[in-house]
Amino acid sequence: MDGLLELAGADMAAVDALIRKHMDSPVPVIPALADHLIAGSAKRLRPLITIASARLCGARDDACLKLAAAVEFIHTATLLHDDVVDSSQLRRGRVAAHLIWGAPSSVLVGDFLFARAFELMVGAGSMPALEILARASRVIAEGEVLQLTRAHDMDLSQDVYLEIIKAKTAELFAAAAEAGAVSAGAPPERCRALRKYGQDLGLAFQLVDDALDYSGESATLGKNPGDDFREGKATLPLLLAMARTGPAEREFWVRTVDRREQTDADFDRARELMRQTGALDATLALAREYAQSAKAALDGFGSNSWRPALQDLADFAVLRRA
Repeated sequence: MDGLLELAGADMAAVDALIRKHMDSPVPVIPALADHLIAGSAKRLRPLITIASARLCGARDDACLKLAAAVEFIHTATLLHDDVVDSSQLRRGRVAAHLIWGAPSSVLVGDFLFARAFELMVGAGSMPALEILARASRVIAEGEVLQLTRAHDMDLSQDVYLEIIKAKTAELFAAAAEAGAVSAGAPPERCRALRKYGQDLGLAFQLVDDALDYSGESATLGKNPGDDFREGKATLPLLLAMARTGPAEREFWVRTVDRREQTDADFDRARELMRQTGALDATLALAREYAQSAKAALDGFGSNSWRPALQDLADFAVLRRA
């Protein structure tokens, strides 16, 4: 990511300043809780995509900065809500906010950040970009509810799983890229191409996240590995492993995933079954396919420093370890 971060350095510094300004509130718990989570984000991938997409399309003004800050607020708000729903213990290497300030405060500060995001969108003065990000907020919520209603579903299909992550994760990547292009006044075909780039990048990113939950370490992940397993989340590695193991393992999956009756040794056994069945390798292979598709979506753009930097970001999404 170094090349992209260097290109966007001045813009991202301005976005960070906007984020800090709009986190402020006379109610002390709001900036304290928001800062606990936002300060832990080193990469700020989604606003970075907004900036890069706008500059790739020739933007010379600062219209994309407020949209980029809005994208980060939307993302942070969803994380606060997700951690309450999932009872997560860690987020970005820190104790989850709801364990410090309580679930009600976390949910309400998430609502505050959503409101700030919409203020920033209005301030950007682009009705099409406002529509894109407003739609994304709705789609993300739908994806989260769909995931909640299909939690612990051992018969979940790969297609439905991909529908869930397309909504809950890839939609904001897609909207971040598309909004950046729209803010630059790009023609419709370029806006569509960047939306495709963002969506496929987001799918690759989530697939790698799901694999890392079974193969990563807490020191690099910033969260506890095995959280998805302990919560009984039907992610692709789990779905593939269950489909590829025989009747002898059926009771293990029913006990640990459906009934969530788990011992300390069960996570290690699940990981071993995933290695034996190739479930992790298959998940990462699909992630690489989406990353390649994201890179191909940029083929129609002219040669400038932003295009290869965005293509490198797709490679980073599948090579990372956190």
